[in-house]
Amino acid sequence: MDIKDNHINYVEFKAKDLEKIKVFYTACFNWAFTDYGPTYIAFSESGLQGGFEKTENEIVNGALVVLYHKNLDLIKNIIIKSNGEISKDIFSFPGGRRFHFIDPAGNELAIWSDK
Repeated sequence: MDIKDNHINYVEFKAKDLEKIKVFYTACFNWAFTDYGPTYIAFSESGLQGGFEKTENEIVNGALVVLYHKNLDLIKNIIIKSNGEISKDIFSFPGGRRFHFIDPAGNELAIWSDK
């Protein structure tokens, strides 16, 4: 992968339970994880690399990361079955549709589709 200046290259989240996060993102999206000690895990196979840092503090997510999936209904059901919470149901916007969800650590993300 060619890393370029001014392009998003990595995203980092906080989590209280790193094992729970690995199970969730592996089940929902097939992400791969690398452990870097007891307080950090990196993820790959997501389209953008990133990581989760263990925290005991309240998690406040200031950024909305948006994933893509061609079948919103399918991935929404997988998220619900994997103990994710839908925070904003599927809605249309110019160019497609999307929904928001909360992962087990309290991070809010969105998934969109142009289908």
